[in-house]
Amino acid sequence: MMELLNEWRGQIHLVLHVVVPLAVAWIFFQALWKKAFSVMLTTMLVDIDHLLATPIYQPDRCSIGFHPLHTEWPILLYCILCAFPKTRLIGLGLVIHMILDAGDCMWMKQTINVLSFF
Repeated sequence: MMELLNEWRGQIHLVLHVVVPLAVAWIFFQALWKKAFSVMLTTMLVDIDHLLATPIYQPDRCSIGFHPLHTEWPILLYCILCAFPKTRLIGLGLVIHMILDAGDCMWMKQTINVLSFF
């Protein structure tokens, strides 16, 4: 089962980038869930920094700490954006994005360690 999940890791990761903001919008912003979801989904544009990498896409590369908008200072800024009502949805979308990317990094590391163990 884990082998199948590892095989589909990239697709699962992309689906989570849609499903998690949708769930957060639906649960915590019911009155304006469509707007909340749209704003949080738009924050996926943070991945534009992937265009600076060579190659642009590398399935086994961790985004956190590698791409400029996925480093410590920008992530701190994203957290600060969550504190202000006017920027809260943008900050929340960016923080969710970074958490999902960090989770993907941990998944990759776990997969590599498990496979290298045998």
